[in-house]
Amino acid sequence: MSDLAIRVGALGKLYKIGRRQERYKTLREQIVDTFATPFRRLSSAVCGQSSAVSDEVVWALKDLSFEVNRGEVIGVIGRNGAGKSTLLKILSRITEPTEGYAEIQGRVASLLEVGTGFHSELTGRENIYLNGAILGMKKAEIERKFDEIIDFAEVEKFIDTPVKHYSSGMYLRLAFAVSAHLEPEILLVDEVLAVGDAAFQKKCLGRMGDVAKQGRTVFLVSHNMAAITRLSDRVLWLDNGQLQAYGPPEETVARYLASGIQELGEVTFPDPSPPPSGTAYVRLLAVRIRNSEGQITSVLDIRLPFTLEMEYQILRRVSSLRIGFTLTAQDGVVVLSSTDMDNVEDELERKPGTYVSRCRIPGDLLNHGQYFVSVGSDFPLIKTHFFHDRVLAFRMEQTGGVGGHIPDRRPGMLRLRLPWNLQKID
Repeated sequence: MSDLAIRVGALGKLYKIGRRQERYKTLREQIVDTFATPFRRLSSAVCGQSSAVSDEVVWALKDLSFEVNRGEVIGVIGRNGAGKSTLLKILSRITEPTEGYAEIQGRVASLLEVGTGFHSELTGRENIYLNGAILGMKKAEIERKFDEIIDFAEVEKFIDTPVKHYSSGMYLRLAFAVSAHLEPEILLVDEVLAVGDAAFQKKCLGRMGDVAKQGRTVFLVSHNMAAITRLSDRVLWLDNGQLQAYGPPEETVARYLASGIQELGEVTFPDPSPPPSGTAYVRLLAVRIRNSEGQITSVLDIRLPFTLEMEYQILRRVSSLRIGFTLTAQDGVVVLSSTDMDNVEDELERKPGTYVSRCRIPGDLLNHGQYFVSVGSDFPLIKTHFFHDRVLAFRMEQTGGVGGHIPDRRPGMLRLRLPWNLQKID
């Protein structure tokens, strides 16, 4: 038996857009249109115009080729509209490709839209059997896993209640629980790791990890880069329907996160700037990274402190406004967040004018690697004035300091100089 589970070659999917849908006509309109058609043709011939409406086309996927081995977990990443869901629909045989081929070896199960097949008037118990049958499970298989599904979904108390009375969280948990207990050879998963609250999402990740350990092939589409990095053996990055990279998780995710970001150390927001960089209260002007000597740079000495600087304009007198940032590592994990209100006990009033908020980050804190800066401003829990995701990228270069006498890359995101004590006891 071949070790290949999926082979895709020169795959393409074309969609036509822009075609006008004609509405149904009344009998009177149909009669008038019949008599008017010859005159329209004559008018078109005289004017040299065509009445045909040209269709625009878009390639959702184009010239896509890759192979997946049995038992591999493949993470699929890319921005919205990159073609991820289209690829899974082709692999699931929901839609046919325009060109190329996709060969699949083994039984396939798809978790593309959690809850598809649920009926609001049926109870949770009835929907488990109905949804399980739709997903390809036999009755004996459903009965064998019934208690496990209920326990996973945490809805035992309401299992005989119609699902129309469930909260949205309960509904999604039960739907995912049914789908997650399939036993296919190939499992296609599309953005279901966003189901439920944080505790249930953690349980979902654990379940996906268990499926992978059982030696099944998993195709996982998600915007959760930490999950993709943790679960995947390889990562496939799509952009505008084309394959950008297919390789090790950390390397591919880092390239994806860095795409479109220039490591310049500074970004400015002209007026007006798209997207909007503020409201009637505050407008963002610039974000900068300065090294220990005050120079704007995107490459920093891992041993030395540096400063994140946000320049902005206050347009009217405000209080309780805060400016802050979030640092994200190259695998998508948030390292830390901070705001300029963290050290202020009372409300800080700001009068109209131009301000700069600076945050000093100590040396020997962040580990070697690339990091991304997101910035935002808000009235806490009331109004967001602006948020810019990953506006800057910078790199920490290992030049010495903590562990510098040994040229290895210690694991983890932080590189703290912690107190140690060495004592000879004999």
